[in-house]
Amino acid sequence: MLMAHPAVLQDLIDQYEALTLLGAEESTPQARQRLQDVSYSLCVATGTKDPDMALIAARHRLSGARPEDDSLLTAS
Repeated sequence: MLMAHPAVLQDLIDQYEALTLLGAEESTPQARQRLQDVSYSLCVATGTKDPDMALIAARHRLSGARPEDDSLLTAS
C-alpha cells in the first residue's frame, strides 16, 4: 500500500479537526461537503473506511508515534 507523506496526513488531520470543531456537519452545505471530502481523503490516505479509524491510523503514522521512530532526535 502506498503511504501518504506525514505532512499530508497532518494537514488532513488539522482540516478535519477544524471542520468538526466549527460544527461543519450542522452548518452550510458547502461546509458539510468539505468535511465529507476531508473525511474521504483521510480514509483513502490511511486505507480505512471510517473517519474515526482514519484519524487513529493517521496519527499512528506521524513522526514520534512509535518508540522505534527516531525522527524526533536531533543531530549532535
